Amino acid sequence: MTSRSAALYEEDFYAWTREQAAALRRLAAEHWNGPLDLEHLAEEVEDLGKEQRNAVRSQLRRIIEHRLKLAYSPATAPRPGWRASILEALADIEDRITPTIRRELEADLPVLYGRGRELAVLGLVAHGEREAAARIPERCPWALDELLSAPPEDGRERAGGGKA
Repeated sequence: MTSRSAALYEEDFYAWTREQAAALRRLAAEHWNGPLDLEHLAEEVEDLGKEQRNAVRSQLRRIIEHRLKLAYSPATAPRPGWRASILEALADIEDRITPTIRRELEADLPVLYGRGRELAVLGLVAHGEREAAARIPERCPWALDELLSAPPEDGRERAGGGKA
């Protein structure tokens, strides 16, 4: 492994998996005559990176859902659980996020927000909070950096990252 590849592996695992998969596919296209199943190896390496990316995306949707509930629900009892869920998701993201995944999150934030918003609306409506659900904005009121930071300790968050 070259030092550049080794550094990329340490700094941005997701980008490394994409680079390695491409290299394996180039080698397969050159009709390398070795004992390795290059195409399937490329798919498996690529899937490792996608798994990391998809886990981060899933956790970000969870954060969005629970931040919206914290910001718009008048309920008090579930707040500690929503906050704990956000903190768990943040810890998981911290373990998996890479610079490349972060850039993809920035680009995909409107779509990820839409999915998290749907979950928040469904959850609030299911608990009789139709008015709260109706106040949730169509567009994400937070920047990615705000979403990737801990919510206020009192669980009283306003949309846009401000604390009530």
